[in-house]
Amino acid sequence: MSNLLTQWQPTTPLKKRSVRNHPIARLTITLCILTLGWQAVVTIFQLPSFILPEPLGVLHKLIQRHDVLLRHAWITTSEIILGLLTGLGFGLMCALLMLLFSPVRRWMLPLLIASQAIPVFAIAPILMLWLGYGMASKVVMAAIIIFFPVTTCCYDGLRHTPQGYLDLAKTLNATRWQILRHIRLPAALPALASGIRVAVVVAPIGAVVGEWVGASEGLGYLMLQANARMMIDEMFAALLILAGLSVSLYFGTDFLLKRAIPWLPENSQSPS
Repeated sequence: MSNLLTQWQPTTPLKKRSVRNHPIARLTITLCILTLGWQAVVTIFQLPSFILPEPLGVLHKLIQRHDVLLRHAWITTSEIILGLLTGLGFGLMCALLMLLFSPVRRWMLPLLIASQAIPVFAIAPILMLWLGYGMASKVVMAAIIIFFPVTTCCYDGLRHTPQGYLDLAKTLNATRWQILRHIRLPAALPALASGIRVAVVVAPIGAVVGEWVGASEGLGYLMLQANARMMIDEMFAALLILAGLSVSLYFGTDFLLKRAIPWLPENSQSPS
């Protein structure tokens, strides 16, 4: 049965990327351009530091307050990762339940849609009331915000398995569990990978929104405190760390997915 998976293996070897076409190189060039544009705006319009600080001022604050920033960054990172794991687990479970049981699918699909119609800012105070101001409410918030993309992508991948593979498995007298394990799940992994990439990008939103509503630590809490004290350079420093954390999580997840799922479509395409 596992031999059926060979058709998803890349048929052409990956071409070696040039340095300028590497995603990290492109990201570095983009950051340099944005930094120069940032400095140009401050210089041309003579903006005060409490409106828009200079990049060097933010860098100085990053160095000066690195211990505090890293401590709060670790809290936010823990919330994001735990939220990702929680949302991913529940999303996979719900996708499998909708595939295997029709009554569950009919009841759960409207709930999935309704969960995305409610703004996250409306949910956050309720979670604070139920779960307190600790890490649990932020983890649940991050899990809720990624639950929908993970569930829908995994479910679409499971139910759009090529019919030829299913027919071949039936002729081999494969059980329902064997079809799910050896055919449907491997075929759904590329779609699930897309959902995970989206989840990694939006998970920090849930964690930071939870910290804005009520927290005593984390980058969101630090940004609120810095903004209230007009320490805009420190707020920008926390924002830059959050952006770097999100980008690092995305590229790290993308790297792991490409090696864990060799039959992803992008693995068989040469980079442009």
